[in-house]
Amino acid sequence: MDFSIRLASRQDMAEVLNLIKELAVFEKEPDAVEVSVEDLEINGFGEYPKFICFVAEVDNKIEGIALVYNRFSTWKGNVLHLEDLVVSQKMRNSGLGTALLDEVIKHGNKLGVKRISWEVLDWNEPAIDFYIKKGADVKRDWDVVHLNEQGIKNYISRL
Repeated sequence: MDFSIRLASRQDMAEVLNLIKELAVFEKEPDAVEVSVEDLEINGFGEYPKFICFVAEVDNKIEGIALVYNRFSTWKGNVLHLEDLVVSQKMRNSGLGTALLDEVIKHGNKLGVKRISWEVLDWNEPAIDFYIKKGADVKRDWDVVHLNEQGIKNYISRL
C-alpha cells in the first residue's frame, strides 16, 4: 500500500476533525468533541500556531493524524506532547500508525526535546502493546487529572 506522511494544511482540517470524532466514538465519548473546523484552522495556523499536525494520506484521502504541541516540564525542560494519534478504523494495522509515530519522534528529536509524552486509555490494550513495542514507557502508576470548563467555573466561583 502506498501512503505519504506530510504536515497538515489549513484545508485538511475538516478531514482531521472527522478522524478526531472517529476517535471519540472509539473511546466511547461520541459527544465529547467540542472543537470545530474553524477552531482547528485558527489555532493550528497563523503567526503563532498552538499545534502541528501530521497527516497520513492514502489515495488522496487522509486516513490518519498525529497532532502535537510543545510543553515545558519543570523536571526536563522542553517536551513534546502527542495529543492524538488516530488511524481510521479501516486502515488500522496497515503501518500508518507506525509511520505517524515515526514522524512525531523525528520531529521531537529535531526540536531537541527531552521527552515526548501522551496518554492512552487503560483498556486500549492494542495501543498499549503498540507503544511498548516501540520502546515507550507506559506509566501505569500515574492518573490523568482534568478540570473541565464547568469545573473551572465552579472552582472560580469558590474563590
